[in-house]
Amino acid sequence: MRLVFLGPPGAGKGTQAVRLAVERKLPHISTGDILRRAAASASDLGNQVRRYLEAGELVPDAVMNAVVEARLRESDCDGGFLLDGFPRTEVQAEVLDGLLAGRREAVDVVLYVDVPREELIRRLSGRRLCPDCGANLHVDSLPPGRGEQCPSCGARLRQRSDDRPETVANRLEVYERTTAPLVRYYEDRGLLRRIGGLGTPDEVYQRILAVLTAGRQAHGPRSHRREVAC
Repeated sequence: MRLVFLGPPGAGKGTQAVRLAVERKLPHISTGDILRRAAASASDLGNQVRRYLEAGELVPDAVMNAVVEARLRESDCDGGFLLDGFPRTEVQAEVLDGLLAGRREAVDVVLYVDVPREELIRRLSGRRLCPDCGANLHVDSLPPGRGEQCPSCGARLRQRSDDRPETVANRLEVYERTTAPLVRYYEDRGLLRRIGGLGTPDEVYQRILAVLTAGRQAHGPRSHRREVAC
């Protein structure tokens, strides 16, 4: 199975993607992981990626596409994969389709974890970081009566600058603006499945499993396509 995970910041898609990849024994390919992995190599492509990362610049589409292509050509992706963080634009989606078409493969389903904007702002603006022990927490989970103190070491928790409500709102606007064409791209191809992101992580995960099960029943064993084509 070849899956793509989409979702705005704070939707919890990363947590769900990791869990699904482990249980389905699929390589979990996240943008950050493959960029760091490429940068650690001695290849020409790795050197290009390293220069962008060290300069704090965005990696251009052409380089990002090449990094993803190299990762998908590794043998552990022969039986499928789960992409988390790629594609981010319609252009990248077209490149991915072309790459897979050259291997007589295709994306099977795109899972979009959908959470209302108000809830995303609440989740992101409530995140706190302990500067001493490194714990990542949320104000909703802190013990009552202790203020914003770390329950493990007692240090005063901090809020990341990009988690402030006004910054979060801007991040979401940018995400929606750049991702809307990508969502339409996959909707037009009948691949997009919206997953309600409200509720506990277990509840969201069960919705994902229900969508995947329904897809198999509706479309049959698409996983045989590659073996038949070869």
